[in-house]
Amino acid sequence: MSDLEYTYAVARIRALEPSLFTSQTMEQLLACDSYDAALKFLSEKGWGDSETEGDADAVLSLERERAWEVVRDLVKDMSVFDVMNYSDLYHNLKAAIKETGVESGNARVFYKDTDISGERMVEIVREKDWFSLPAHMQEAAREATETFISTQDGQLCDVIVDRAALDAIYAAGQASKAEIIRSYAESTVAVADIKIAVRAQKTGKSLDFIKRALSPCKSLSADALAQAAVSGEDAIISYLEQTGYSAGAAALSESGSAFERWCDDMIIETIRPQKYNAFSIGPVVAYVLARENEIKTVRIILTGKLNGLADDSIRERIRETYV
Repeated sequence: MSDLEYTYAVARIRALEPSLFTSQTMEQLLACDSYDAALKFLSEKGWGDSETEGDADAVLSLERERAWEVVRDLVKDMSVFDVMNYSDLYHNLKAAIKETGVESGNARVFYKDTDISGERMVEIVREKDWFSLPAHMQEAAREATETFISTQDGQLCDVIVDRAALDAIYAAGQASKAEIIRSYAESTVAVADIKIAVRAQKTGKSLDFIKRALSPCKSLSADALAQAAVSGEDAIISYLEQTGYSAGAAALSESGSAFERWCDDMIIETIRPQKYNAFSIGPVVAYVLARENEIKTVRIILTGKLNGLADDSIRERIRETYV
């Protein structure tokens, strides 16, 4: 994009940012006395339309589509955003492998708006047409498919594909000219590694299992994190306190909910400086990530309301807002 195009795109994003939910807006949504009242509040804020009324999933899906429509209208070369969709693309690969590898009768959930649809992914896996996949997926797809067919071990299949997804995100970040994409990839992989280590520790996974699952990145030592994970939660906390993710150690010490919230808040901290950048793709990327985070937080509140959780219990899960 030229400087003029960046200037126009950023000006458009600046005009849209005030419509993002603030922490006060999230509190107002939380204060709604029922699930239906919360949906009405969202409708009054312009979320959804007549066709999605009363259907939370449809409302949130529409809002995500609207966010990407804005981006497609502003940006000619959408390849800069590919890295942000890798997680969904690799999820579709996992779902396709399990769909074709076992006759379970269970419907698999596929993400929409990916470069390869769920239906096409199933065809590729069934036909073992690996060269129809992006280069960064081919080897993982082959290995995970063969592993699942021979072992029916869904967890091992997930480890292979999830690790490949993180490696692809990191490689794309390293190759990107956009500083925000590099920062996004670094934070995404590091936080994913920390989450993997915490969950592996809680479930007693072996050192070999953990090392296979972790994706190397500059801001963390995968080996040190793996060793900490087999030593216990206190060891993970102690290691994190020595890194740039010491806030994650404090959150982990507080509670599981606080830790999960911190994981998502790290992305907001990564993109927040883009508010002050007027001559790059950064603010546009930041807007998309902010909307994704906003939609996730609204989903958390709606789910809590639907299940009758106390407001305080929901509040501790609420993510930080961009504005």
